Amino acid sequence: MLQGARQTVLNFPSAFLGGNRTQRIEFLFCCLIWRLQLPPLLLWGVTCHAVVGSLWRSSFQGNANFLHLSRNRSNPEQGYCERGARLVSSLDFWTLSSENLIAVLPTDPVKENYVRKVKNCVFSVAFPTPFQSRVRLVAVSKEVLEDILDLDLSVSETDDFIQLVSGGKIVFGSIPLAHRYGGHQFGIWADQLGDGRAHLIGIYMNRQGEKWELQLKGSGKTPYSRNGDGRAILRSSVREFLCSEALHYLGIPTSRAASLVVSDDVVWRDQFYNGNLAKERGAVVLRVAKSWFRIGSLEILTHYGELDLLRMLLDFIIQEYFPLVDVKEPNRYVDFFSIVVFETAQLIALWMSVGFAHGVCNTDNFSLLSITIDYGPFGFMEAYNPDFVPNTSDDERRYKIGNQANIGMFNLNKLLQAINPLLNPRQKQLATQILKEYPVLYYTRFRELFKAKLGLLGKNEGDDDLIAFLLHLMEKTEADFTMTFRQLSEITQSQLQELVIPQEFWALKMISKHRLFPAWVSQYLSRLKSNISDSDSERRKRMTAVNPRYVLKNWMAESAVQKAERNDFSEVHLLQQVLRHPFQKHSAAERAGYSSPTPSWARDLRVSCSS
Repeated sequence: MLQGARQTVLNFPSAFLGGNRTQRIEFLFCCLIWRLQLPPLLLWGVTCHAVVGSLWRSSFQGNANFLHLSRNRSNPEQGYCERGARLVSSLDFWTLSSENLIAVLPTDPVKENYVRKVKNCVFSVAFPTPFQSRVRLVAVSKEVLEDILDLDLSVSETDDFIQLVSGGKIVFGSIPLAHRYGGHQFGIWADQLGDGRAHLIGIYMNRQGEKWELQLKGSGKTPYSRNGDGRAILRSSVREFLCSEALHYLGIPTSRAASLVVSDDVVWRDQFYNGNLAKERGAVVLRVAKSWFRIGSLEILTHYGELDLLRMLLDFIIQEYFPLVDVKEPNRYVDFFSIVVFETAQLIALWMSVGFAHGVCNTDNFSLLSITIDYGPFGFMEAYNPDFVPNTSDDERRYKIGNQANIGMFNLNKLLQAINPLLNPRQKQLATQILKEYPVLYYTRFRELFKAKLGLLGKNEGDDDLIAFLLHLMEKTEADFTMTFRQLSEITQSQLQELVIPQEFWALKMISKHRLFPAWVSQYLSRLKSNISDSDSERRKRMTAVNPRYVLKNWMAESAVQKAERNDFSEVHLLQQVLRHPFQKHSAAERAGYSSPTPSWARDLRVSCSS
């Protein structure tokens, strides 16, 4: 029997791809019998992608059933025994598939990978470009691997894993894709954009039945690379890896980062676009999200009049990601738009509550699922300043933190314009009215969040004034945003009332120098008295649960980057550990000064679109 199982496994392509359902299940049981002797057949090197591409091209053109026959997806029917196990300790039985996308949505008929204008499709088939030099694993997210991808952390120590997350190999049965989209960049239509340095390597369905799309960022050129080299660099990749995980643990919807690898391949970058090219190292982040569709995914189709495809894509998005919307309902597009408007308002209010500025709020960077994606020149505001701009490339200060809510409105208006061709006059009127409600949705959520940050319970007509008064004092004294709220969470009411702020509350001490600080304290303490059945200890407990002690400030990320560029990844790991518990005091973080004033060396740090 063992010999028979061995023969079946060695004949994997014919046994699995060409067989019927019974034959495929029989094959999987044979694999289980011969598990320890299974060769690494589930990973094919991209260096052999010419062969794979040839098979794909000939089958795509000559056999309409190829996509269905070659499926290698995780579902209740396939890999039942593997899915029954808590975590997978090998990639041999771990599966990805692109079928959920390419079986429904059209792909670019041109399979060669060169930069071009692409029409009448949603994706192009594009294989990652492997690094030519040594690849090193810098960091992994244990939680993403285990909770989302069902992988035991030990898998990250294998060569197969390194090859997979660096773009050196792909999971057999999954077709890597680059997504076609357009967008408004800095308010101007930029035409075709697309995944210029990212490859969607497949969809994974985990043991909870959740579908997650895996994407490599920095994995080489695609048809959408324009003048780019398709690579990401260590500097920007460290920032993305840390920040996407940091936002998650702050409770903000975001893509996640599973791993970060760095190579010795040389990548040239002009960091501040001033003609100073410098050699940097190429890196790749494996990031995951429920979906990577964005406003620009629809804009490009409307712009080129591809309305049948627009309808097809929008129906697919609704069916896959918007379970509350009935895809057969005539008003489904209005219902879809209503949800996106609501959730976008919620997302931006959450950003504001932690002082996060995205930096490049173009429509191609705004998710239709209202999650934070495409980390570039982001920044957490340090000294409170509504004009804070994290991106030095933003000369017009369009994406300053105080303008993010307005940009949300602009982007949602572009989304409405994109779906307008699918709406009748009555539906257009309804959608326009929904968009007009956006400011109320945003400010309602903003108020809720900032009341919670101040420990306020119930409703009071003066709450808005109390919040605005504090922000005004913070702006005038240039007080640290994060630590002001955190220290208000830790100081006692009696200490506040005495107006003698201990030195440990350095951010509050800075505000206390303003002549109107006593007036604000008086109003604040009076408002706290209206909290029914509340104690000071309960207030502080409640506030420390929503006001982080640690966020990824630019100087912290820069310190980690500078060390990483010397192959010292200790601070990347420290920050990863600290930012997993942003509301808890951490002794190593305190020693590193993460809750201290910004060091003098970092006050003029700059981040650009090249970062």
